[in-house]
Amino acid sequence: MTRNHPRHRSAKRVTIATGALGLALAVGALAVNATSGEPDRAGADPADKSFFLDINKVPKGSNVSRAQNRGARGTFTVDCGRNENGHFNPDNFIAQPGVRNGAQHLHDYVGNLSTNADSTNRSLAKAGTTCKNGDKSTYYWPVVRIDTGDEEEAPASSEAAPPADDVAADRAGAAKDAAAPQVECPDVVSELPDVPDAAMDAVNTELDAMDAQVDQADKQVEAGQDSAAVLNSLKSKRSASLKKISDKMTEQGVKPEDPAALAGCAVQDSDSTGLDNGGANSDPAAGESATEQKQKQDNGAAAELPGVNDANEVAGNDGEIQRVVSATLSFGSGGARKVVAMPRFLRVLYGDAKEGANGPANARASWTCSGFEDRLTDHYPICPTGSKVERIHAFPNCWDGKNIDSANHRTHIVFSDTNGNCKRGFKAVPQLKITLVYNIPHDVQVKGQYKVDAFPEEKHNPRSDHDDFANVMTQSQMNRVVSCINTGKRCKE
Repeated sequence: MTRNHPRHRSAKRVTIATGALGLALAVGALAVNATSGEPDRAGADPADKSFFLDINKVPKGSNVSRAQNRGARGTFTVDCGRNENGHFNPDNFIAQPGVRNGAQHLHDYVGNLSTNADSTNRSLAKAGTTCKNGDKSTYYWPVVRIDTGDEEEAPASSEAAPPADDVAADRAGAAKDAAAPQVECPDVVSELPDVPDAAMDAVNTELDAMDAQVDQADKQVEAGQDSAAVLNSLKSKRSASLKKISDKMTEQGVKPEDPAALAGCAVQDSDSTGLDNGGANSDPAAGESATEQKQKQDNGAAAELPGVNDANEVAGNDGEIQRVVSATLSFGSGGARKVVAMPRFLRVLYGDAKEGANGPANARASWTCSGFEDRLTDHYPICPTGSKVERIHAFPNCWDGKNIDSANHRTHIVFSDTNGNCKRGFKAVPQLKITLVYNIPHDVQVKGQYKVDAFPEEKHNPRSDHDDFANVMTQSQMNRVVSCINTGKRCKE
């Protein structure tokens, strides 16, 4: 759905009265208080000037992993645009599944067109995408704004959140999907050894066939067909495809380990959690009563915090949203000699949106300037004239081999060590690196007038910068990613 509805910023600062954070699970209404803009009254203030640092004062090599120059040298870059369609919302279905406006700051999205608080594997798989190769993964990060503190009428912003009816429709659709039964099957591509080039086309054909088989079974279960009969039929079809994959790879001297073990699937519904793969940790229906789930299915109702106002402001985040000049999404080895495929629907977090409350353990230095990518800082950079502000987010890349999510959304996938090695029991998967470039005027940088959206208590601390990713690539797409990395190719789609 196209979203491009420019709006003027309000002439006055706007604060959103959210009340106590303990109200997060209550259905809230938007309360707007216009203020005259005095710092002691306004809920939205510019970032503290101490958060800014001349990039020339950051030593070369600071906060840059040595592993990036090790291991397999291939890359896979996917072109998903730069959010030209205007997909924004203050949700986070990974960290706060089912809580609308739960992020309390605005996220900038590329890839999957439907991502919202109530997103599920099914709703993501059904949606469209901005990615040119059809990758339905969702990639999202907090927006950057310019805030001059000027109370005069600002120029019209070219960025605007989608209309409330658009957001409501997306959320309602996802909520209904969450309340419906869903077929879940073991990921195949993440269990395969390196696929020989001569077998690649045949293997990808069968991977696509198995994805289609699951989609068909999902529709049959949703339509009320007997789950046991659907699963038996599906197992038979998957067994045939798995045998073809095994036979083709064996012909090339590579034999998969017990592919038949991947044939059986399960149904996730009110009576079963589906596969034992950690997926329940990101289920927006977790902990809801049957009555609450029925309500969702009927009308899409869900827990909700106050949302975005007509000036694109939420929970103290104000200012003009800056569109990225470019958003580069690239997968590499992270220093590993070889990587294995990510499972479909794997959730991955980068950084910590609540660094001030949680401490520095998960925070990452993310900021730099064009031409200075050999160093990163945890301050907002002041770049030389002609250099652009950059954010570089290199995600965790060591997967536990089983789970697509975990209770804290982190322990199932962690960072490799400085040499690119994963700890015992973990597998190296493609490391996603997102590079975001902004055209922030030099005088705005010097005056400390730009900031990243954040939870109110973080006060726009640049250390709270973060990024989120859920893999919704088809198995054949992920197979191409792995092949390009492990064979040293530079692939772009």
